[in-house]
Amino acid sequence: MARDERATLLELYQALPEEQFQSLKFLLEERVPAGLLLPASRPELCRILLQRFPGNSLRVTAGILQQLGRFDLIQRFQLPLEVQILEETPCEPNGDTPKVRGDLTSGCRPGEIPAPPLNPRRLTEKDLMQIAQRLGKEWQEVGILHLGLERSRLEQIQEENPGNPVLWNFEMLREWWRRERHKATVSQLQSCLEPARLDPRILDFLQSLHRD
Repeated sequence: MARDERATLLELYQALPEEQFQSLKFLLEERVPAGLLLPASRPELCRILLQRFPGNSLRVTAGILQQLGRFDLIQRFQLPLEVQILEETPCEPNGDTPKVRGDLTSGCRPGEIPAPPLNPRRLTEKDLMQIAQRLGKEWQEVGILHLGLERSRLEQIQEENPGNPVLWNFEMLREWWRRERHKATVSQLQSCLEPARLDPRILDFLQSLHRD
């Protein structure tokens, strides 16, 4: 049984693109120390989850996949779901649906997996560097007013990377990226930067990432 669980986990993780595998590790930080997760390869992550959640690693993984919108993998590997229906009642006449704990499903059929929501593209470090190369001298204004970062942190970034404005921009964006974790999507950054006074090519570049 343990061997089947390990094989399923490994095959599942191999099916994730690198971006979503990293997002999965970010989301697992609520249950597993980040020091173990961040450097972990796919086989190492399997080992960590099997050790920390014996007999329950597939259920834990299924919960993270729900947050990533990968219902196709949940169905393909027939993963168990932690879904609890508060009231197994038919739909209301006005079309309202019964309440579900955690808002993990909708509709009237308990245990049914809903249609996958839109799966927003999470930014990668490569994306951040390409954006950093396009940002101008207004990087501190962008960081404070539009990304919600502290001035002291921006000054620290500048001191740690003397004379390298591109790295200032990159580290600023990465600071926001780390804070937002799985919410650091193309759409989210685009929404933050739209009110800023930036080169229009930056927003054009972000728009192009939606098509990748």
